[in-house]
Order: sequence, then structure tokens, then C-alpha cells
Amino acid sequence: MSLLEKTLKACLTVATVLALAVPLPASAVIRKGDPAPPFKVVSTSGQSITLANYKGYVLVMDFFATWCSPCREAIPHLIELNSKYNKQGLQVLGLSADEDGEKVVREFVAEKRITYPVALAGESLMTDYGLRSIPTMYVINKKGIIVEKYMGYNDEMAKSMEVLIKKLLAE
Repeated sequence: MSLLEKTLKACLTVATVLALAVPLPASAVIRKGDPAPPFKVVSTSGQSITLANYKGYVLVMDFFATWCSPCREAIPHLIELNSKYNKQGLQVLGLSADEDGEKVVREFVAEKRITYPVALAGESLMTDYGLRSIPTMYVINKKGIIVEKYMGYNDEMAKSMEVLIKKLLAE
């Protein structure tokens, strides 16, 4: 990649982060204890997915982008959680905020060997969930209620999320 391409990519990254940081209308702010807003997306493998598909499961919704470093760091942890707790009722859904189209996301899913469904989020879904930065992960309980929202990614957050997931799976 040339210096010009790297500079353009960095500028695009900053512009996208700033665009996501624009305050949203108050109606788009969801909090712990709120019902998760319904959605309908199509995964990169062509599967139609709705929030109703996850009723009775603990769901981790990961809003990410292929170019986002913290997002890339979180993915191995999400793959591990999915593998470890899937049979107990955990589901993970990746929702890409990428604007480069499904092909880029499909290639990323293959490269990272992501084992859970991934779909393009779309602007209305990001607005419904009050997305302001990435990565943002929502943990939703078996009844469809938002239990936690994690912004960013680090080891402490990963441990906290796993403790919460174990607690919710036991309910």
C-alpha cells in the first residue's frame, strides 16, 4: 500500500469515526433494561435474521468494522465465547458498519474465520441502537432485554462480559 493510500485510508477512518460520533436524536438512546429494538438483516451467507430468531437465547450483538483495530482485537474473544457457550444458549451476531459493501465483509469473515453470523448493519439499525462508536457490543438476555452495553474493547471488558454471559445463561 502506498503512502498516499495509507493516508487516504487513515483520513477515511477518522471521518467514519467522527461520523459515528455525531449525536443522535434522544429517541435513539437505548439503555440497560430497555427492550432491544427489533431488526431484520441478511447475513453474508444469505440467511435472513431477525431479533425474534434469538428469543430464548442470550445474544451478543457486535457492531464492528473491518478496518477498526479494537474491533479486530475483540473478534477472537467473541469466537471463543461462541464456541464455549453456544450449546448453553449463547448466540453472537456480528453487525458490520462498513460502507465498502458485502464483498469486503465476506472476505473479512473468511480471513478471520468468524464462526457466527455476520451482516451489514445498515444506517437505520445503527440509529435504532444509538451507535456512536465501534466496537459497541450489546448483551441481550433471553427475554430480549438489553442487559449491558460495552464500548471499545480490552481484557477487563472481555472478562466482565464472560461473567455476565455465564450469569444470564444460568437464569
